[in-house]
Amino acid sequence: MGSFSIWHWLIVLLVVVLIFGTKKLANLGGDLGKAVKGFKDGMKEATENENATDAPKQKIANGQTIDAEVKKENDKTEA
Repeated sequence: MGSFSIWHWLIVLLVVVLIFGTKKLANLGGDLGKAVKGFKDGMKEATENENATDAPKQKIANGQTIDAEVKKENDKTEA
């Protein structure tokens, strides 16, 4: 019962290759790789945009640096 052995998985792989063919499986793998790469690039871009929108540090006359944070108000009105 439990989990399948390596022989079960090899037979399943053989049946899948016979049904779909190696070319379709290669295309599917390539498409999956592109999707994962696009997802990673999107996450990286979102992180960069988040860091870019942080409030810039402002210098004052005596050389001290003040770190400011801007908070947005909700457009919803409270009842």
